[in-house]
Parts: sequence; C-alpha cells; structure tokens
Amino acid sequence: MAEPADPALLLREDVSKEYYAILNVVSSYDGWLLGVKGWSVTLSLAGLGLGFQQGHFALFALAAATGAAFWMLDALMKGYQYRYYVRMREIEYTSYLINSVILGGEYVDEGISAPRIDMTWGFKGYPVNEAGEPLPRPQPWWRGALGLEESKPWYDWRAEEPERRPPQRIRRDLRHRWRWANVMLPHVLAVVLGLTLFFLAVAKAPGFQQLHL
Repeated sequence: MAEPADPALLLREDVSKEYYAILNVVSSYDGWLLGVKGWSVTLSLAGLGLGFQQGHFALFALAAATGAAFWMLDALMKGYQYRYYVRMREIEYTSYLINSVILGGEYVDEGISAPRIDMTWGFKGYPVNEAGEPLPRPQPWWRGALGLEESKPWYDWRAEEPERRPPQRIRRDLRHRWRWANVMLPHVLAVVLGLTLFFLAVAKAPGFQQLHL
C-alpha cells in the first residue's frame, strides 16, 4: 500500500505552479496596458490634428473624451492586474511558512524562502556613509501635513518574512489606482490638452478665431 503524500509537499508544488501561472498573466497585462496607452495617444492626437485640419473645435473635446475613456479603461485593467499581485504576495507568505531555510552568511538567522518577486520589487536601495551605515531617511513634508506616521529608517528588509497586504491597503490602492502615474499617463495629457484647446476656441482666443463648432 502506497504511503500518503506529504500535504506540505503537495501544497508547495501547487502554490509554485499557481505563482508562475499568475506571473505569466501579470506579464500579459503589461502588454495589454501598453496597447491601451498606444491607442489612447493615437486616437487623441488624431482628434486634435483633425480639429485643426477641419476647423472644428468640437474634435478637441472628442480627443479629451477619448483620452478620458482610455484612462478609465487603463485604471480598470490595472485593478484587475493588481488583484493578481495580491495573490502573488499571499503565495510568497505561504511559501515562507512552508519552506523557509536559515542559510547564515549575510542573512544571519533570517529564514529565506522563494518566490519573493512581488515582495522585493519595491526595494530600491539606500544611501550609506563611509562606514556602510544607512544615512538618515528624509521625511517628505506632506506626510506630516497628512498626519501620517514617519517612514521606517533605511534598512535592508529583503530577507524578512513576506508581509501580507492588509485589507485596508488593498482597498485604498484599488480606490485610488486611477491617479497612479503609470495609469494616468499619457491619458491625462490628452484630456488636459484637448480641453485647453477646446475652451480657447470657445473663447475665440488669438489664433483660434477661424475654428467653429
């Protein structure tokens, strides 16, 4: 009679397969999002160009509306992609619990596990002095203005236990994703430029008198 399989081993195999399947989906989203941005720029510029060529300033508003529509589409798709990031972090945390190993060396007594792609993506390094010690971390003025806690001092956290994304952070990120720089650009430029040209034409500003609705 065959011995029953180790549940921890089965879980380790399953989460590994799921993780890299999710990574492929996330990478595909990056390509789709670039396509959305490309169409946004192409159609918005076409609307602006036709507005001047045909002499109809209503096309400026259409270009702005096109940019806004693709901005919304970009935010929706980014939200779908972000949900996969949440699951990737859950798998990284689970993997730490079932397969962390103490290696020593610079890791000292930290338990190291894999995968950690999502966890360590945000690590950008930090400045140090001649002794190799982290320099004081400057605090942006707006953190105090918004009543936020001070940021943690500089330190190398790459070998720490993966942190699960708190529900409140997930909700906050999804609610405000439309104003992330990598989401609103370049759409916001088309919206601002299209509306600016539209209102200049409505006001018959110098250089726009020849345009009509």
